[in-house]
Amino acid sequence: METFDVVVVGAGAAGLFCAGVAGQRGLKVLVIDHAEKVAEKIRISGGGRCNFTNLDTTPTHFISDNPRFCRSALSRYTPRDFVNLLEKHGVAHHEKHKGQLFCDGSAEDIIKVLLAECASGGVTRWQPCRITGLHATGQETVLEGEPAPRYRLDTSNGPLTCQSVVMATGGLSIPKIGATDFGYRIARQFDLPVVATRPALVPLTFDEAQWAPFAQLSGLSLPVHISTGNKKSAISFSEDLLFTHRGLSGPGVLQISSYWHADTPICLDLAPGLDVAQQLLQTKTRSRKLLSNELASMVPSRLAETWVAQGAALGQPWDRAVADTPDKALAALGERLSRWELTPSGTEGYRKAEVTAGGVSTAVLSSQTMESRQTGLYFIGEVVDVTGWLGGYNFQWAWASAHACATALADARTAQKS
Repeated sequence: METFDVVVVGAGAAGLFCAGVAGQRGLKVLVIDHAEKVAEKIRISGGGRCNFTNLDTTPTHFISDNPRFCRSALSRYTPRDFVNLLEKHGVAHHEKHKGQLFCDGSAEDIIKVLLAECASGGVTRWQPCRITGLHATGQETVLEGEPAPRYRLDTSNGPLTCQSVVMATGGLSIPKIGATDFGYRIARQFDLPVVATRPALVPLTFDEAQWAPFAQLSGLSLPVHISTGNKKSAISFSEDLLFTHRGLSGPGVLQISSYWHADTPICLDLAPGLDVAQQLLQTKTRSRKLLSNELASMVPSRLAETWVAQGAALGQPWDRAVADTPDKALAALGERLSRWELTPSGTEGYRKAEVTAGGVSTAVLSSQTMESRQTGLYFIGEVVDVTGWLGGYNFQWAWASAHACATALADARTAQKS
């Protein structure tokens, strides 16, 4: 039976990075994953170029039952630290938008760096390999200077023992690339609470009949201001929105989806920064154009035409020249365009969600080490109840939580030997 200091379960961003750091610090590390390929989520992220971090990362960019939990790890391993690692490996990158860093080449560059770091640390990898059982041995003794194994794992490659287990199993998002609930099941096995999970950074959907007038706008993108929640707890973003056949997507919608709750509305300003009603009123005295044509100078023409037609169908006098439209009707159009309130029926679910909100409760994890109250059992990355905004924040949490864990494992090993 083989014995390792650390077994990392999950060959994704957090798992591979943790394994590489721990291995380079003298630990005997094994990575196990049930999938044939490593880091599929990295491979498909950022349009294939991987938005691997965000220069503006702060704890305010994360959602958790304990918003302060991520602070320690993020402060000790920063975006600059990961950029330094990429530069050491010669990976070119660029800032695209709002602090978001992407590879100049492809996401494969990030995977190659992680595998090179693992190789440098002498990390062993079993893939594909399934874990059929994880058992605590109950042993905490030190024999001949070496700690007795705390855990036994039964796998498709045979049994093994280890001192520590790191769960880097990710969440439920994108099951077609191998996402499972294994990390949550292990947490529950050891009586560790799991905050209810839900799809996050995900498109929103609407009732088919309700959405029918807007389905024809599928593919249309425009900048908007989007918000949800009551006045005291409202969350808002200024980002692009994308119409789809079933509802809304795009960066703005993905951002707000992490805060949206079922049966509550979202509010859209489709012409942020513009007083549409005022501009239309000023146009009345000098234009004989149709109202839809004047509106098309402020929002995309497809939206203007659909918006006016939908209003007309509801009895608004918008299907005429702007000069012939009552002031009250122009004011109503401007108000609705700047405060379009609608209630999603749901989301596109885990199959389209970029991440999973919720996860292993931070109440039973150390923010310094990522160790749970079950001695020797650690949780890092997306499996934890820490969810970042769109824009590289979730990858930075993967790097930071993995580094905190690997450092703690190495320090604990050093302490045991001394």
